[in-house]
Amino acid sequence: MRIPTSIFSISGLLLFAALSFAATGSQAAPDMGAAEAYEASQAGKVRLIDIRTPQEWRQTGVAPGAGRVDFYRGPEVLVQSVLQMVGGDKNAPIVLICRTGNRTGVAQKYLQSIGFTHVYNVSEGMAGSAAGPGWLKRGLPVESCAQC
Repeated sequence: MRIPTSIFSISGLLLFAALSFAATGSQAAPDMGAAEAYEASQAGKVRLIDIRTPQEWRQTGVAPGAGRVDFYRGPEVLVQSVLQMVGGDKNAPIVLICRTGNRTGVAQKYLQSIGFTHVYNVSEGMAGSAAGPGWLKRGLPVESCAQC
């Protein structure tokens, strides 16, 4: 019997819980709106990083020039990928985006807890949340990610 996979798998939920626990007590940097993140990214002021899953990237596309790392691959992969994207500089300004801002809030606090100093969260995400309509509903550009 084949067990269906999901972005909300048990292992993914356990990882989310572990990162949440590890980040408890960390102070989060301010959030950044989707339009502000797009403008700052295009101006080269921040490194935009999409932490959704490959399935999500294929479904909606990704922001132009955004780095990609699947949050559910674990904290080691997250940290190593982010460090590679910023040339090893934990002081480089980065902006994290996910579907609705939940994963990015956890990842933001975790990265800050291990020494990253300028980590911002697009709390409205790609799909929207209580924080705002989201990247897609704002009509911000996306690039196809068929090979993700």
